[in-house]
Amino acid sequence: MLPRNELATAQIPGGDMLTLISHGRDFIIMLGRDELMGTRMQFSEEQLARLTLERLDKPAPRVLIGGYGMGFTYRAALTALPDGGGEVVVAEVVEDILDWAKGPLAELTGDSLDDPRGEVVIADVAALVDDAVDGTTAPYDAILLDVDNGPDGIVREGNERLYTRTGIARLRDALTVGGLLAVWSAAPDHKFTRRLMDSGMDVDVQTVRARPNNKGPHHTIWFARRVR
Repeated sequence: MLPRNELATAQIPGGDMLTLISHGRDFIIMLGRDELMGTRMQFSEEQLARLTLERLDKPAPRVLIGGYGMGFTYRAALTALPDGGGEVVVAEVVEDILDWAKGPLAELTGDSLDDPRGEVVIADVAALVDDAVDGTTAPYDAILLDVDNGPDGIVREGNERLYTRTGIARLRDALTVGGLLAVWSAAPDHKFTRRLMDSGMDVDVQTVRARPNNKGPHHTIWFARRVR
């Protein structure tokens, strides 16, 4: 049996400890004793970006991603941007995550952090949403949330507000008309689906597998479009 080797740890502000583990050729980020993400099950996080960009009819979309993690969603979004351009902004609250991306995970990261179309900001995604709502920055054509294990799987204290009726309204108002809010979850949540629908957005719920070979657990992605 291959050993699990601890490579680094990092504290989530207002949350638990993250641990970066190597397991043979694979890498895993642990949250306490739970596996938060890993290189063997990255497909659904990549689909979060790909399926969102497929649904946008924008020549140069402005995209906000909540949570860098191992960069799966970020790199997939850069790859899925149309030839006309666009930009991808990532909000990440754990600064050590970027050190991991440039260090133990450098082979996985490649040159994505040097892509001029992308930017990783050390900030709470809610703060960037507030800036867009308040007019400090331009609104987004898509907002992708992968900061928790889902609306009922909060990783960091304070993130609960993102999934409330008030939080959903803020996310909606940070979008352009026709823009998409996409939320990743490890499990379905019918109450969250209802809150999205009650916000006045058009809602589509998709189930995707964690691995591209149609294996691994089922994950949920909500796509909510601002219609006015």
